[in-house]
This record gives sequence, structure tokens and C-alpha cells, in this order.
Amino acid sequence: MRLGLACLAVTAAIIAGVWAWLGQPVPMPHSPLHPGEKLYCLSYAPYRDGQSPFDPTTFIPADQIEQDLAQLAKVTDCVRIYSADQGLEQVAGLAGKYGLKVLQGFWLSNDPAKNRVQIENAVALANRYPETVLAVVVGNEVLLRGDLSAAALIGIIKEVKARVHVPVTYADVWEFWLRNRDVAAAVDFVTIHILPYWEDFPIPADRAAAHVEAIRRQVAQAFPGKEIVIGEVGWPSAGRMREGALPSPANEARVIQDVVALAKRENYRVNFIEAYDAPWKRALEGTVGGHWGLFGARSRAFKFEWGAAVSNHPDWKWQAAGGIAVAAFVFGAAFAVRRGKMPPPALWLAVSAIALGGGIPIGWAIENVPLESLGLGGWLRSLALCAVAIASPIVFGAAVMRGTPMPAFVRILGPKRERSRDVLTLAMGAIAIATLLLSVQVALALVFDPRYKDFPFAPLTAAIVPMLVHGFAVPPSQGRRGVCELAGAVILVLSAGYIVPNESLANWQSLWLCGALVALALTLARVRDARS
Repeated sequence: MRLGLACLAVTAAIIAGVWAWLGQPVPMPHSPLHPGEKLYCLSYAPYRDGQSPFDPTTFIPADQIEQDLAQLAKVTDCVRIYSADQGLEQVAGLAGKYGLKVLQGFWLSNDPAKNRVQIENAVALANRYPETVLAVVVGNEVLLRGDLSAAALIGIIKEVKARVHVPVTYADVWEFWLRNRDVAAAVDFVTIHILPYWEDFPIPADRAAAHVEAIRRQVAQAFPGKEIVIGEVGWPSAGRMREGALPSPANEARVIQDVVALAKRENYRVNFIEAYDAPWKRALEGTVGGHWGLFGARSRAFKFEWGAAVSNHPDWKWQAAGGIAVAAFVFGAAFAVRRGKMPPPALWLAVSAIALGGGIPIGWAIENVPLESLGLGGWLRSLALCAVAIASPIVFGAAVMRGTPMPAFVRILGPKRERSRDVLTLAMGAIAIATLLLSVQVALALVFDPRYKDFPFAPLTAAIVPMLVHGFAVPPSQGRRGVCELAGAVILVLSAGYIVPNESLANWQSLWLCGALVALALTLARVRDARS
């Protein structure tokens, strides 16, 4: 009893210590802005939850836009908008009330009729509000998407220039300017997008500002005499890693502040993407697409303070408390099944390992549920992952203490006469089957369609580590290996063998997840069917 309680106390202390370390604020450089100084410009899309530019019936009311502009005026002198319909045509008229300038964009696609509406609206706005509209941005990443040819785009640019009295530009990823150099001759200044996270070879956050400057210089050399404005640069605060590029609140704050300091030193204009997190983008780009804002989507709160340290897990105390609670349940289950026996110290160490394996990542898993869940299917998957993450350490902790071996799947799903009637055995088997199904779904998604898929390393770690520890602490039954178990193990190992090199060794989220998948494969390969 005393040894078990001592192990619980040590486990709780380790969980608390790990979370205190994870929640430690990351130091930032000194603020690049003087008191009262503002950013040059921010990309602004007013869509909130339930609103989307892809819904043709969407219309943003003026009071919603005014609420945003009043807040944005405190941190920026300008907003860049990307469309001239769905209520965004009100922005130029409202911005002047708050001292804001507008980079008036309009959306171009492969639909000539819709393009004509956008062009007419934008031209009218530029002529109606010449004191507010700094420039007209003719389309956004049209060449990247392949919606129009360079010649067709140049024709629209020339038309707009002939009809407005403000500068006219076009905005696209920097590479597409270099591939379509004739476009530069048609614009008043060149507007390039540099997104280090999305580069073909992703750039880590600590090198993002240097990359921005290198690209800007390269484009400036290609177009001498043209001003180069950075129309989009930013960093996501949440989502999957791409090689060594990690989305996080601290990295977002670091990149923004590094680029601001660089732009001030080199004296060029930068528009940051974006003002607010955009939940509607998650349908296009996964979790990461919805978290590029300097302000949260629902809270409408600024994500960091200039020059102040930033924690990637500001609620770490609650997460530590949740992990300690899981550990307490694990030990409680172990105490409940020991039936007055004096278990050897090795069993208590195994229970401790299970409690740590489940208790440390569970807070991370729960934190990611609202971030990574999109639609009914996404929420069901996230909740299922959390369910096995919580249940697995409790059930397998009890199984270790009682010495119950992992059942073969046939004991859970086979003919009635072959099924186990032991509650603990049934719970173990059900958790193992659910974890395998979820793991295979995650693994295959990362093999066949990985670009926007997250790495649910935290819940799978909490579910799989207890099984792995149990597999070494409790000898397997005698009998044959199960076909289903071996098939699942093979799929997981082959998937991990593809995912790791595809994501690169710099991606620790990928390495962590694949380590968990291999651990599950090893556990399944040891399962035996104890047939009479």
C-alpha cells in the first residue's frame, strides 16, 4: 500500500513538472514597435463562425465589420481585403471613420461574369473613396491557382488602371512573379506573398525572417525600379508541422516581430496575414489554415504582447491537474484489483509507467480537440481518440496488477462460444480494437493525403503506451498469433516507414506519432489466442 502511494506521489510530481516545463513562456525579442506605433497593414476577412465566402448567400452586416475595424485600428493603419462583395464592399466606406486605409482587393476566378461584378465594384469603391483606398489589388494568387492566363490578367490590370486614380497592383506567391515577369510591367508596384511555413521546403520559425528578406531581395533584383511590397507574410499558431516548421503561439509571435523589425530596418511595406483566425479556411487547409490570425476567431483577443514572453500552453496548470487525475484513477484501479495481495515492486513500477504514459499527454490531447475537430466526423474521431486515451491507462493499469494477458481479437469479436466473459478482458480487447482502427485511419490518411492532416500523437500515445507496458509486464497467452492483429501491425509498420521520410526527420510530431504506431504494432504482434 505504501509503495503504491509513494509511486502515485512521484508520478503526480513528474506530470506536474513536465507540464510546468511545457507551459514555460518562451522569451521574445524586444518589441519592434515604439509605444503607439502600429503595423503597416493586416489582411482582413470579416467571416466568423457559420459565415463563409463559399456560401453565395453570405452577407456580412455593417455593424460586424465596424466592431472589427474599431479593434483593428488600435494595432494597424491599414487593412487589406480580398473581395468586393458579400458585404466587404462596405469596408472602404467604414474604414475612414476609424482612420484606417484600405488595400482594396477583388477576387478573380475562371468565371467571367463573377469577375465583371468584382471589377465594377472595386473600381467604383476606389473612385468613391480615394482618400481611404491606398491601392487596388487586382486578384489574389490567380496564376498560382491557374484560373487565368498571364495575358488575361494583364488585360484586367490595364483596364482597372485606366479607370481609377490610385495605384494598381497584383498579388501572388513570389515564385509566380518570377515565372510571369510580364505582369510586373503592367502594375505600379509588385506585391509578393512569402509564407515560410508553406514553402516547398518549409522554413523553421527561427529562420523565417531571414528567408523573407532573401526572397524580397531576389524579387527586387528581378524587377529593378519597382517597389516590392510584401502582401502576405505570417505564421500559424496551431496545426501540423511541415518538416521543421512548427505552428505554435510562440513561433507566430516570434516570426511576426522578427519580420516587423526587419521591415523597419530595411524600410519596406509589409502586410501580415491575417487579422483574425479564419475557421472557414479549415475546410480547405485543415487545422493550420484556420489559425493565422493575430486575433482569435471567437475571443477576438490579441494573441501576444509585443516583446513579452509567450507560452504555448497557457493553461498548463489545468492540463497538469487533468493528467494527475488520470494517474490517480490508474492507481485507484490497480488498488481495487490487487485483492489484498502484496504485489512485487516491479508491478507498481509498471503501473507508474502506465500512469505517466497516459497522464502526461492527456492534457495535450484534450487541448487539441476543439482545434483539430471539423464537422461531425472530425468531432467524433477526436472524441473517440480522447475516450481511448483516458480508458486505456485505467484498464491496462488494472490488468497489469491482476496479471490479465491481452486477449486476441477473436475473444471479443469471434463466435459467442469463443468470447471472453471477463469484464476486464472485454474492456482491454475493446480498447485495443478501437485504438487499432483509429491508428490505421490516421496512418493511411498521412500516407495517401497528408498535406493538411494533423498528427494526433498525444491521444494515441496515451492509449498505446499503457498497452506496450502491459505487454512487457504480463506474459502473453500461449497459442497462435491472430491474423487481424498481425495485419494491423503490418499496416502500421509500413505506414510509419513511409511517413517518417516523407515528413522528414525534422518533424518531431511525425516521429512521435510513428513511434506510437510502431509501439502498437509491436504490442499487437505479441498477442496470442489462448484457445483450448
